[in-house]
Amino acid sequence: MAFAVRSVNYQNNRMLNICDVDLVGRIVKQSDLEINISQSYYADRIVEEQEAETLLKNSSIINMVGRQTIDLSIRIGIGSAKGVKEIEGVPFLLVFKF
Repeated sequence: MAFAVRSVNYQNNRMLNICDVDLVGRIVKQSDLEINISQSYYADRIVEEQEAETLLKNSSIINMVGRQTIDLSIRIGIGSAKGVKEIEGVPFLLVFKF
């Protein structure tokens, strides 16, 4: 399973943008909400599940989009199903760990 990721240091924290690789390039909209799942924001590189898991565990701020990505985060105890929202059937989740 592959994931698109972009990791940056932001105010002494590691920020991770991660999504299901098949969502890169999509724009999802619902009412006044819109997510542009752009390559420049989410897809600096493509990683396999083991590296995605390590990145999720070692990041303080995480912006996730996609069912596979969120399922992985919940399975390893990073995300919570209660915080998941959907736009056009595409789930997204933000996590802040401090």
